[in-house]
Amino acid sequence: MPMTLDDFVSRARAALKDHPGTEGRRMVCDLVREALKDPAFVAAHINDATPERKVLYEDPELGFTVLAHAYKDAKTTGPHDHGPSWAIYGQAAGETIMTDWECLARPTETTPGKARRIRDYAMKPGDAYLYEPGVLHSPRRDGPTRLLRIEGMNMDRVKRLPYQPVDAAA
Repeated sequence: MPMTLDDFVSRARAALKDHPGTEGRRMVCDLVREALKDPAFVAAHINDATPERKVLYEDPELGFTVLAHAYKDAKTTGPHDHGPSWAIYGQAAGETIMTDWECLARPTETTPGKARRIRDYAMKPGDAYLYEPGVLHSPRRDGPTRLLRIEGMNMDRVKRLPYQPVDAAA
């Protein structure tokens, strides 16, 4: 039986409520992988008509937000974290090259943070990764891609400060 958005949300809610912290978030990451294997779920919620950022659900009690993303062209984002929040990226279609970064200096209101590249890896359809609060990462998409993403809180309402990549030799 295909997974519905209501089923996904209720299972994510239960995991986060019953297992606060990393354990519950890992359970949600597993749930994202399961949803990405369901062609009906992907077709219904992360299709060609999906904009670059579409909120599918925002939990009124726990605050987590379920988003669909569809990128028609290449797009690169610099190193960032999700402020006080965690995030789960799930690849529905296409490929994302994700980079993990080491934080060398946190940003301030007047100075960007500094980050050093650690590693790159490809996210392919069905892959999902959890990024805990403060963990720096950056996605690069070289062509059309679609993602299912979960944020611990709706990042539209959170101010984030920028990071600058620095050469390891610097």
